[in-house]
Amino acid sequence: MAGWKDVRRVAMGLPESAEPAPQEWRVGDKLFAWARALRKADLEALGAAAPDGPILAARVPDLGARAALLADDPSVYFITPHFDGYPAVLVRLERISLPELEELLTEAWLSRAPKRLAKAFLAERV
Repeated sequence: MAGWKDVRRVAMGLPESAEPAPQEWRVGDKLFAWARALRKADLEALGAAAPDGPILAARVPDLGARAALLADDPSVYFITPHFDGYPAVLVRLERISLPELEELLTEAWLSRAPKRLAKAFLAERV
């Protein structure tokens, strides 16, 4: 499964990505993925279901995409009340496969990248 080195490799492999702070990835000035420790309120809300491993937060295009990820694999994806109404998902990093991590981070990057950059990136992949 995945680790922070994998996240860094994938995120920094995307055009114009930067890691201005440890475990925080941006395209331009827009955050698309970051490490997200669970806070006291998160732990209280999750109760016994609170994971204890590393957690990645990633932007998603919209709340529908988030709902699809949560429904597709709740053993990997989850949210806390802090993220209600916000287009992001939390990931149990140790449970996500590398191909799925690559897809998630690419989609996160695409949701935050400038339109011209995203269009050029997608054109290169065809």
